[in-house]
Amino acid sequence: MAAMLEYRTQGFNPYAVKYSPYYDSRIAVAASSNFGIVGNGRAFVLGLSQRGIEVEKTFDTNDALYDLAWSEINENQLVTACGDGSIKLFDLGVNDFPVMNFHEHKRETFAVCWNPVTKDSFISSSWDGTVKIWSPTRTHSIKTLPVGNCTYSTSFCPSNPALISAVSSDSHLRIYDLRTPSSAKYHLVSAIPVHAPPAAGVPGQPPAAPAEVLTHDWNKYNDNVVATGGVDRVLRTFDIRSPNMGPLSVMPGHEYAIRRLAWSPHASDVVISASYDMTVRLWNDGSGQPQDPAAGPKMGAQMGIMNRHTEFVTGVDWCLFGMGGWVASVGWDERVLLWDANVLMAQR
Repeated sequence: MAAMLEYRTQGFNPYAVKYSPYYDSRIAVAASSNFGIVGNGRAFVLGLSQRGIEVEKTFDTNDALYDLAWSEINENQLVTACGDGSIKLFDLGVNDFPVMNFHEHKRETFAVCWNPVTKDSFISSSWDGTVKIWSPTRTHSIKTLPVGNCTYSTSFCPSNPALISAVSSDSHLRIYDLRTPSSAKYHLVSAIPVHAPPAAGVPGQPPAAPAEVLTHDWNKYNDNVVATGGVDRVLRTFDIRSPNMGPLSVMPGHEYAIRRLAWSPHASDVVISASYDMTVRLWNDGSGQPQDPAAGPKMGAQMGIMNRHTEFVTGVDWCLFGMGGWVASVGWDERVLLWDANVLMAQR
């Protein structure tokens, strides 16, 4: 692969990377010392210049950092998910310390996501089995959504601010609708069994055993479609309107667990995934094929593979700007790589 930029997070193992929604030249990385097992965390804010990738700011924390999200209302702020259960809001104009600290989770906070529609709130999920909704202006959460199992990932629907999703260790994708009364299952409207057999079996695919779901993301062009990935190494897409119909498509190919995935903001059928097999893979979900429910889920196609990481790949994100192909990936090899996914597709 020709065009690739690299930055080393010396002494810290990255867990997540996010492009700024405001600038194509700014990314943030959440990292932890000692692979996040024990020790400090550090948030890196990196800028792209003619000289390559340079540090604009770093923020140190007392515990590991597992995820982060840029603010949608302030270009200089970001929230981080910490191993001590706290969430910290940092401002690039304020040195060293967070401007806000939110601490209600009883175990590690593993994911954060800012509301992309109303922009006035963000959510967090934790190993304590809850999802919490926060306002950046108050230290107490607005609402708590009980999941009941170790919750690895949570997200807002990209077009409907009332819909919140979460995936957890019990092999389910849950959808919450804040427009429903809280007395009705705490806003839970759907619990999709990710590994339940579809109406028809997949040719060549044995029935899937339940496994932990580690990551998910909403399709940016169809807000009924969510992709999931996890321990069983297979990406799946689901229509949230049909929770018991099984997956729309399946994409097997990774050799170890899928740690992070992200739908392309530039194409409705392209998704990228990062895995413990040290690769980042680019997929077409097969949604352009005719749908035949009797034939079972569609088989997605792997469009390319990036194998330049030398340790677990833990984070991946798309740049919103430009020609529509630049991707940032991070891994436990202490490296941040920026590269053009279009090159992968051109190699097919």
